Amino acid sequence: MVGIVDEWWLRLLAGLIGSGLIAAAAYRSRSLALSGAWSAVVMGTGFAVLGEPVWFCLLIAFFVSSSFWSKWKRKHRAKATAEAKYEKTGRRDAGQVWANGGAGLLLCAANALWPDQGWLFAYIGVMAAVNADTWATEIGALSKTAPRSVTSGKPVAPGTSGGVTPLGSAAALAGAVFIGAVAALLLAAPQPAEAAAGTPGGGALAAAYIAAAAAAGLAGAFADSLLGATGQAMFRCRVCGSETERAAHCGSAAERMRGFAWLNNDRVNLLSSLFAGALAWGIGYVLL
Repeated sequence: MVGIVDEWWLRLLAGLIGSGLIAAAAYRSRSLALSGAWSAVVMGTGFAVLGEPVWFCLLIAFFVSSSFWSKWKRKHRAKATAEAKYEKTGRRDAGQVWANGGAGLLLCAANALWPDQGWLFAYIGVMAAVNADTWATEIGALSKTAPRSVTSGKPVAPGTSGGVTPLGSAAALAGAVFIGAVAALLLAAPQPAEAAAGTPGGGALAAAYIAAAAAAGLAGAFADSLLGATGQAMFRCRVCGSETERAAHCGSAAERMRGFAWLNNDRVNLLSSLFAGALAWGIGYVLL
């Protein structure tokens, strides 16, 4: 009992220190707002306490890679044009942090209480989806080909919710595979809990992680686009006439054009990642 308590305290301390240092660096580099930084500390500590290293490391892989692409060519005219339509830009706040990682933390807690390989597959799917969506958004904004609506196939303005491009789709697949590859590298040898449970490791399992991440992550990214094109709330600025995800624009309330008022970008991200997690769970059981 004493050993378990000691390990718990060590995990808590390591989680607080590690998450705190990463959140502080992200805040200083303007990747996170203050609310986002505090949320990242809470979330990262939760992963460290409740899960094996792979859970925490996949979260970091998502955050570091997505932050890199968010800052890459940030001042490019194409990115600036697209970002004018987004609900949130720049530093991630608490809502964005929890929308991207909250479901994963619940899966980590579920795995701590009822250990099962399916939880990890679901988590890989969730993180693959949010990573795929971020890479698609940041890299796809630079596409020289006009985006097309995922529902009608008609050209739409850059930054329009539900608009997809070949470059963005390729970036989404790359982002999903990246998460799967990181998981495969981290899990090349069984984790302590998995070894105790007799869970197999090896190349077949690594391939299963990558396949689940690729399929579920890409499906989640397209689900995000579909929700963005249909259910997400979209507004028209009463001042400049621009179509935007923001309920307020140019200093005044915007007029809602379509979609559900409660379904903003953060909730679209959450729903699409949950769909991807469920899909990855199913893929894991089929492959194993």
